[in-house]
Amino acid sequence: MSTVSRRTFVSTPARDSTKTWHAVVDLLAPGATHPARKELLDVVGIAASIISDRSPKDHAIVATCDGPRTRVYCLFDDDAVDGSDANEAALGYDALKGDWAVSLPCDPDELDWVQRALKKHSSRITARELNASVAADQDEPAAVTAQVSLVPDLKGLLES
Repeated sequence: MSTVSRRTFVSTPARDSTKTWHAVVDLLAPGATHPARKELLDVVGIAASIISDRSPKDHAIVATCDGPRTRVYCLFDDDAVDGSDANEAALGYDALKGDWAVSLPCDPDELDWVQRALKKHSSRITARELNASVAADQDEPAAVTAQVSLVPDLKGLLES
């Protein structure tokens, strides 16, 4: 099972949705020379639209890579102004190392146009319905099951 880190960013009204996406990009692809940075910035309008719809309030923006997974949520309204639940701290790893992908949560009514628009800019940045799991998440229950099945049958061992 993969390691997961969670970050929570303040958004509107404390920070507009475009600035929120820029802050998320700074977390996922820090530094001007990070190889994924341009690709993330190319979709700023689309990502800002998703943030404006408040989709990342309860449904994470998910970054997967060859290392740990990163889940990003946003705070809105009084929670954003207060900011006490925010955690925008830098990660101790490269969130987009190797074979990376970013999945944006999207309202079902907006999903078609968002997917088409993202496809014009990137094959690594995709959108999913709000309650849909990220493809890699679907593999995790199998890993848990495999771990459970490795528990030895002590009763059978003692009867031998």
